[in-house]
Amino acid sequence: MTQRAPAPMTPVHKTRWDGPGLGEFIAMMAALMAVNALAIDSMLPALPAIGDALNVSEDNRRQLVITAYLLGFGGAQLLYGPISDRLGRKTILAGSLFFYGVFAIMSGLASSFEMLLTARFLQGVAASATRVLVVAIVRDRYQGSQMARLMSLVFIVFMIVPVLAPAFGQAVLEVASWRFIFIGLGVYCTIVLAWALIRLPETHLPEKRRPLSIRHISDAVATTLRHRLSIGNTIALTMVMGGLFGFINSIQQIVFDVFERPDLMAWVFAGIAGPMALSSWLNSRIVERIGSRRIMLRALGAFTFFAALHLALAAFHGETLLVFILLQALTMASFGLISANLGAIAMEPLGHIAGTASSVQGMITTVGGSLVGLAIGQSFNGTTMPFLLGFTLCGLTALGVALWTNRPEETMPGTIADLPD
Repeated sequence: MTQRAPAPMTPVHKTRWDGPGLGEFIAMMAALMAVNALAIDSMLPALPAIGDALNVSEDNRRQLVITAYLLGFGGAQLLYGPISDRLGRKTILAGSLFFYGVFAIMSGLASSFEMLLTARFLQGVAASATRVLVVAIVRDRYQGSQMARLMSLVFIVFMIVPVLAPAFGQAVLEVASWRFIFIGLGVYCTIVLAWALIRLPETHLPEKRRPLSIRHISDAVATTLRHRLSIGNTIALTMVMGGLFGFINSIQQIVFDVFERPDLMAWVFAGIAGPMALSSWLNSRIVERIGSRRIMLRALGAFTFFAALHLALAAFHGETLLVFILLQALTMASFGLISANLGAIAMEPLGHIAGTASSVQGMITTVGGSLVGLAIGQSFNGTTMPFLLGFTLCGLTALGVALWTNRPEETMPGTIADLPD
């Protein structure tokens, strides 16, 4: 029996579109998201070298190179949404990419750990616009299950970067200092900036612009925080992101110190991150037939089950590196079925305030997730147990919140949550 092909993507607005075709649009959104992924994942193999160069003797403290960036990335998102709702997306995007490159170079020139953390925080502040604006730009063009499908397609392309980023960092270290990783980030940012300036038109129509006033911003923020689908699914996504950031904080020490295979760092990361891209592709094929709500809840159940299974196996039988990769890959494969759907459900009722809503939700998920991930990373004790326990607790919490939020009888008619279930 053949499967029905997904319906063609239909934009919300029927006005003439002078921008890239669907394939190029997806690639561009993925490239913008990859600005953030590169700034995080390419650092992982370099953390020991950064610590040695800048006199950081405590291994767990090196994780702050990741967390400082994430806190800047999350905290600044609240600024970009209201500004882009008033001024449009493209100008804000261009300015943020420019400053991302500036602070990447500053990070590479840092002469102390404190200076590096400051530059990383500011780099995250600049990069946070990409997260807000990618979601807002996609929401400007698409809605509902089509937004979830397109975000899944974006995520497929985007996931190539986390798979390759540690290898990029490792390759740089083979021939040059860790400082050249930041130079590479600046070069990549320049290329993406030129592409967006040339090919991406403004997606936020003038008649949709909102006044930049405290009252309008506070009303939009309050709407985002009050709406059950918005805040509930945002909290669930925050816990899932906490597990992801805990993985990013911990994986270098797990591979280097627990399994003593630093030479396999890039391969381990690719083996675990790769299935996330496959599950995102699967989501893009089935979301319009099955429904975001059903897929998301079942994937959260799978995420929690495999995390708990991994924890139990490690606690009672121990594990090899191969077993760790296999079970963690199964857990993370669920992520591709969770993130796009949770994000789309949370955004669906808020299209009229997409920029502000995206920024509020992004701030909560990134700051909250980075703090949860930091707690997991800082609990590293030379074993995988704190990491696996943290992952399991994140899954249980996210599943409980999502079940409470997405009860069929309490979802609003016409929302993405009411797709076939």
